[in-house]
Amino acid sequence: MQRVALARALVHCPAFILADEPTGNLDSASSKAIMDLLFSFHDEGRTIIVITHNEEISALLPRELRLLDGQVVADTTRRVHAQ
Repeated sequence: MQRVALARALVHCPAFILADEPTGNLDSASSKAIMDLLFSFHDEGRTIIVITHNEEISALLPRELRLLDGQVVADTTRRVHAQ
């Protein structure tokens, strides 16, 4: 169902994508496929916002904002994503 929801959201080529736990409840192969897809859209110039509690996923992202009680407590920028 997550993949279908993602496909429906992407069919209209939005300028930005808000992905709330896009890999939750997926096996590792499906999670990698979803992240590869999101990275490909990012490489095309789209803005991708990923909300996750998964530290492995957040470590792949070029920028990470950590929130605590509604406040930004860390803002990390990385040069490239590591897949």
